[in-house]
Amino acid sequence: MSAVIEIEGLRKTFHTLRHGRRVAVDGFDLVVEAGQIHGFLGPNGSGKTTTLRALLGLVRADAGRMAVLGERSPERLTRVTGRVGAIVESPQFFGNFTGHRTLRLLARAGGVPVSRVDEVLEQVGLRDRGHDRVKGYSLGMKQRLAVASALLKDPELLILDEPANGLDPAGIREMRDLMRTLADAGVTVLVSSHILAEIQLICDHVTIISRGRRVAAGPVDEVLAGFDRHEVLVRVDDPERATELLRAADLTVVGHPDHLVVTDVADATQISRLLGEQGVWLRELTPLRPDLESVFLELTGTAPHPTVPRQGDGTTRPDDAIIDLDASGVDA
Repeated sequence: MSAVIEIEGLRKTFHTLRHGRRVAVDGFDLVVEAGQIHGFLGPNGSGKTTTLRALLGLVRADAGRMAVLGERSPERLTRVTGRVGAIVESPQFFGNFTGHRTLRLLARAGGVPVSRVDEVLEQVGLRDRGHDRVKGYSLGMKQRLAVASALLKDPELLILDEPANGLDPAGIREMRDLMRTLADAGVTVLVSSHILAEIQLICDHVTIISRGRRVAAGPVDEVLAGFDRHEVLVRVDDPERATELLRAADLTVVGHPDHLVVTDVADATQISRLLGEQGVWLRELTPLRPDLESVFLELTGTAPHPTVPRQGDGTTRPDDAIIDLDASGVDA
């Protein structure tokens, strides 16, 4: 695979009268390979949108190297703009125009066949509302219209900033299906979203940014595996006896009001066998695996505490830890 997006050492500083100098992005790296659905995650104010704006030439970076589809950005970005569709931040449309007219004007301005308008309205589920005025659209419908505008050029690279904003559960699922369909057709998708469960479902790679710096990058499964402490939730009728037996077997056990959590368990059957041989019968034995939300909160320090207890064992990982599983081998 070849890199469709390359960002190395990106730095962007803003100056305001009220807050003075603020570093929005600080030495950030990102690599998106062709054919990926790549999740780009970060809490509010982390530098995520600034990164996308710099990549697309909407703000000037202070330092760093960027390339889109092999062309240096922003210097040669015009060479590939016809192959890139993007939504960054909340889209704005003329309320008195219909969705169809809006897209028709955009198509003509971009040298795109007007026949594409009906095609993209169908893709995003707005075919039956295309001739309604945009001011009557819900937030979710406006978001669909924005995605449709990004699809007009039939892009090779699609950059979506919060595409599920305002969508109901059915709309979120349709957006997920759309991204999968596009990826199956060879489109590379870079998507940012606060709906982490969706990112985990749809993306094969992920990059997480916090305070302007990359804190994790790589295949989703490998990022999650880096936080897997091989924990098992155990429920028994006699938790005190079970704790005694498990600790005697050199297992780490943390007690909770209605369950135990056993850490660093290579094989969960070891627990059932050990307790069963001593007449302590299990009511539940469930492996606990990290999800993207828990990893995100821990890495970005956005949990209620500076670090997040993992699955109840009381062990924490520093919030400035860096995991780099990207095949590029570029350190954060």
